[in-house]
Order: sequence, then structure tokens, then C-alpha cells
Amino acid sequence: MKKSKYVDPMIGTVGDEQNESSHGGGKTHPGACVPGGMVQLSPDTITGGDNGTGYNYCNNTIEGFSFNHMSGIGWYGDLGNIQIMPVTGETDLRSGSNREVPFEKGTEGWKSAFSHEEETAAAGYYSVKLQKYNIFAEATVAQHTGMLRFTYPEKSDARAIFNFSRRIGGKADFEKIEIINNRRIEGTIVCTPAGGGFGRGHGGIFYNLSFVCEFSHPAEKMQFFSNEELKSPDLTYFEHEDAGLVVHFGNSLSEPVKIKCSISYADLDGAKNNFGEFDGFDFDKMKSEAENRWENVFDCVDVDGSNETDLKIFYTCLYHTLLDPHEAADVDGRFALNHKIVKAENYTHRTLFSGWDVYRSEFPLLSIIRPDMVRDEVCSLLRIAEENNSSFPRWELMNIDAGCMVGDPGLIVVADAYVKGIKTYDDDKAYEIAKASSLVKKELFGKEFHSIRPDCDQYKKDAFSPKRLSDTLEYLLADYTMSRFAKAMGKTEDAEYFEKRAKRYGENFKPFLRFMAPRKENGKFMFIYGKYDDNCCVESNIFQQSWFVPYDVKGLSRLMGEKRTIKLLEKFFKKAKLEALWSNDYNHSNEPCHNITHYFSILGLPHRTQYWTRRVQKESYRTGAFGFCGNEDVGQLSAWYVLSALGFAQVCPGYDAYFINTPLFKNATVKLNPEYHSCAVAEALKINCDKDPLEYPYIKKVIFNGEEIKTAYLTYGKLTEGGTLNFELSKEPCETALNEVPENFF
Repeated sequence: MKKSKYVDPMIGTVGDEQNESSHGGGKTHPGACVPGGMVQLSPDTITGGDNGTGYNYCNNTIEGFSFNHMSGIGWYGDLGNIQIMPVTGETDLRSGSNREVPFEKGTEGWKSAFSHEEETAAAGYYSVKLQKYNIFAEATVAQHTGMLRFTYPEKSDARAIFNFSRRIGGKADFEKIEIINNRRIEGTIVCTPAGGGFGRGHGGIFYNLSFVCEFSHPAEKMQFFSNEELKSPDLTYFEHEDAGLVVHFGNSLSEPVKIKCSISYADLDGAKNNFGEFDGFDFDKMKSEAENRWENVFDCVDVDGSNETDLKIFYTCLYHTLLDPHEAADVDGRFALNHKIVKAENYTHRTLFSGWDVYRSEFPLLSIIRPDMVRDEVCSLLRIAEENNSSFPRWELMNIDAGCMVGDPGLIVVADAYVKGIKTYDDDKAYEIAKASSLVKKELFGKEFHSIRPDCDQYKKDAFSPKRLSDTLEYLLADYTMSRFAKAMGKTEDAEYFEKRAKRYGENFKPFLRFMAPRKENGKFMFIYGKYDDNCCVESNIFQQSWFVPYDVKGLSRLMGEKRTIKLLEKFFKKAKLEALWSNDYNHSNEPCHNITHYFSILGLPHRTQYWTRRVQKESYRTGAFGFCGNEDVGQLSAWYVLSALGFAQVCPGYDAYFINTPLFKNATVKLNPEYHSCAVAEALKINCDKDPLEYPYIKKVIFNGEEIKTAYLTYGKLTEGGTLNFELSKEPCETALNEVPENFF
């Protein structure tokens, strides 16, 4: 079965200003990509607003095509460099849809209307008809290189506009562009927080992007422009903060114009080296190779189902899961780190780590289907932490910690990987960095250390962060994973210390309110209006955040009252709007609620996990541009779906139990990796259901490699032994199956 045919990159492409008020934007982009590729070549409909990819399905014009993007993020986004727009004849010298750089002289801009009916998006390919110019535009990619193919009308004044200052969430600060000859241009684009970018500059992201660009057809003329003014036609080199270039191909084209561009975040030499990864201008060959790369990577998971919608959602989610973290290094391993050029040895250096999101499902999934990507990311985080003598990044982009969200998720991912046997080249150093972060040390390795943890007496002494409930609970989870890391490393004393600290979560439970609540500097609880109050919570409210003790769900249940806990959980889901951007109860569009469906299993009610997991699968995910209930968040929303469709969730990082739910497909095969997995039984995990799980949603019995499973989970070690996992299903709930669980995860 050709799996890439089920991929629909249009799913989730709604950004800000959506035209369905009850639905949030997935904020994905429909452009051409390969798995983990540095280049993500996508159309741009707008610059400005909370449209982090530059593409919003709700817009009706396109302003160009740019070569690098982020997928599924909010906070105004970043990248979107080297924007190219094909046009015919003279146009204004602004796009007309860039809110960051308004018109000074123009009126309409070079943007063009388009119709979604004339738009195609597939794995590794994108095309659209630009109605204003009657131009058919296509895009495809290799790892560090992208290619555009423009089919102009006959005998038209064919041109292409290069906008070098364009940047999502702001603008580039400075550009240096050189015309090498009538087929080639090279340059470097400088981006700093002064120009905006991620968080409109608050993310602190800076990078240089160098590029090499060639045309299949020689240009008759090239002319620079800036600030809507054409420069001397004799210029072959131009430096400016608002540089653009108009390339004239004439009116006698006999075939489409192809523009190939390679990028590098190291230097111009890197872009030149990357340019050699694909020879010539054979667009169809690059497109075919991109599709083949997706087919090859999709071999990691094969599902067999009769529901076409489920297949489309599954493989599109798998596609989004495998986009990031993407390569940050050139073909020779070189990359930029703190304004220095360094080299990755024995791993692929990656970027775009949305830590607070992806530790929950994305990395638990990748640990099974792509453990090499997990190791790459751990090595990448370690390299950055070593360079800065700091904690692992919380939310990394371009080797910079943007500081977005809360907690210590880099530590969580590193610790969880180690516990699973996915190790780095220097585990001792990784451990010392994690420990220093957890203890907010002032010095490490003889140098000043920079921890992302709160440097306050309350957390060091009393294990809470004043007026910050979400921060407190996230740090306590990181302490739990630190205890598991220490135990796996044989550091018994450290393990006991961090376990003891993690167990203090109950001190944040407000007896009168009967929920978790933030505390003041003096330790007293703040006034809370009720369970839906979102004061001191991050993308959550008191009700949602009160469940966030994934390492001791039974202990939390006793704290809240065991009968009350079950009633609250049921109410939590029954009142939720599972398809909505925001719900005051269970809220799948934001990560703090992810995996709570599996709390029922931990509390001895696995059939309720089976019921509610299926409800979330079916109601929070749809096809089409409005297919995601919220921001896709760099693979996390998609990974939850893929992992649950296979029949699992890792509820708590550091504790390698994958709790079982009913699979979505009758049969699935997961290819294992002997380099990282034991494969003691087989090099694949086969998951089979005796009946159609869409009609028989409950589990009656589970047999793994001939042995009946009584527990509500299987460990990562057992799953990665491979073999056959058989499900016997029923139309009615079976309360006695899979009802054995540990008291806690310590």
C-alpha cells in the first residue's frame, strides 16, 4: 500500500482570524517537505498576526513562497526567509499582505488571488494556480534544497520577485546579496530579535541564513530594489535592511522556469556544499525522490483499516510527527552555535524542540518508531547546554532557548531517553547538567551555570514556585524524572532526594477548595474563584492543572477523595467540547490535559480509558483545514493520535509504562530498530485485533507473545522486544480485563 497517498498537508492549515469561531487553528503549513528536512518550502498568504507558518487557509491571496518554516506553532512564528513570487509585468514593490512592512507608495501589491480548488498539497509537493498572473507554481524539496517550477503564460513578461527582508513574525535585519551571473545569485540574511521573529522578538532568536540560488533559464535582467524603489540596473552587489530583487526572464519562454535554492545556517560555504546534494534542474526527479523518502520513512508503521478518513488522519499525523525536530546542520555536519561554526560528530544536529509540548507523546512515540531521532535530539540539547553551561533548552529554535512555556522539559526528554536505553555519547555530562538544573546550581564544570529553574527559597526549601501553579507542578514532574534518571545511573542518594521532593505535590492541594492552587511567597494559598479560575496557570485552569501529577495518580486520587476523583474525571470529560479550541473541562487543544484519558486505567477502570480515548480520537481530529482542535504544536497533537491509534499512551515520562487502549485499526505493524531496541523476539511489533475495533471498542483480553496480559500497560522494554500483541475485543465493556496497576510509579 502506498502510504503517502493518505497524507493531506492541508489538514490543520488554519491560522489567526479563522472563519469558524468555535474552532482553533492547527497552524500547520501545506508546503513541500521531506522527513526532518532543513528546507520546508511553502506558500505564504500573509506576514503578520498570529499566523506562525505564514500560511492561513482563511486567506485568499498568496504573496510568495519561502524556504524555511515552523509547523503548528503560535506566538507569531519565525523563519519564512527567501520569499520568491512569480509575476508578469510591472508590479508594486511590496507584497500587499505584509503587515510588518506597510506600503509607502504601492496600492495592491504583487500578491495574487488563488482558489483552494486549484491548489494541491502532498508529501513532498505543492502546487497552485496564481490567478492574477495565470501562473502555475509548483514546489518540491530535498534535505537542504528546494526547487520551484513556474509555468508562465505564453509571451508574457515573465519575472520573479525575491523578497530577502521578509521574515515571519517580523523582518530580517540586514541582507547581503550578490549576482554571480545571469543564472546564479548568492547571499546572507541576518535575523536578530530586533527584527522580531518568534514571539515578535521576545523569543530572542538570532540566526544568519546563507543561500545559493540558480535558475534553469538565464535572466535577461536583474535589478535590486529597497523601500519600494528600484536601484541602478548596473548593481551586482547590494547590502540593505530591505533588499529585494526583480529577475526578468523575458517574453519568449518555451518551457517553465525552475529556481533551485540551497540554504545553510552556518555560512555561504555551507550553502554551496548543500547545493551539491541535488544535481541539475530535474524537478520531477526531486519530487519523486521526496515522495520515496516519505514512503521509506513510513515503513516504520503500517496500519490496515477500512476507514479512509482514519487512514488519512493517521498518516497525516505521522507525517507531521516526522517533520521536526529537523536538521540544523549542513551536509558535512557543520552548524552555527552562539555565532561560532561547530560540527556534529556521530549524530544529526536538529532544531525546533517544542519541549513543553512534545515530551508528552511525540518523544514516547519516536522512542518506538524513530529512536535515532530521539538520540539526535538528546545530543543536540546536550551540545547546546554544554556550550552555554546551562540547563537543557525549554523551547529551542536555532540553538537558542526561546524560554517559551514552563518547566524543565529538556531534562524530561533526556532522562526518559536514558531510562529507555537511548543514550548519548556523554551520559555522565548529561546527568550532571540535569542535576545542576534541578538544584539551581551557581557553578558547574568550574564555570558559572545558568539554570532555567526558579532561583527562589520557596522551591529549594518548600518545593513550590510562588504564584505559579503550572510551573510548580511541571518542576515537580521534572524532579520525578530526575529521580528515575538518577536511579538508572546508580545514583541512589540523588534518586532518593528527588523522589522525596516530587512527592511533595500534595502540599499544593488546597483543602477548602479541594483542588490544587497557587501559593504565595509565605506559603499560604492564594484566593481562587473556583475550579475554572485560570489564575497562575499556563494554557490551563485550576481544574485541568489539578490532574497534573502523572507519576502518582493513585496518590492524587486519595488526596482528592477516591470516589470523588472518579466522578470528577467523568464530569471532566462529559462536559468537555472535544472538538473546540478551548474547553474549561478536558481540553485536548492544549497539552496539560493530554493522556488524562488513561488515568481511568490507573484507577482500575480501563474500559473508561478505552471509551474516552476513542471519543477524543473521533471528535478532536478531522480532515480538512479545520482538522485540528488547536495548534498542532510541532508534532505533539499528531503524535498523541498516532500513539493512541496503535493502542498506547506513556502517561508519565521516566516511567516506561505504555498504558493500553483499544487500537484504532484492526492490524498494525511497527518496525523496530535493533540498534536501539532489544528485538529479543522479533524486529517488528505486530498489533492484531480479532474484530473491527470501530465496531468493537472494548478490550476483553490481551495476549502478548502467547502470554495473557493482566496489567493495564506494557513496558517500553517489553514492547521493543517485538513479537505479536493480540487483542480480543467486545462490544460491551469488560471491567476485569487489564485492571492490574502498580500503586505508584516510584
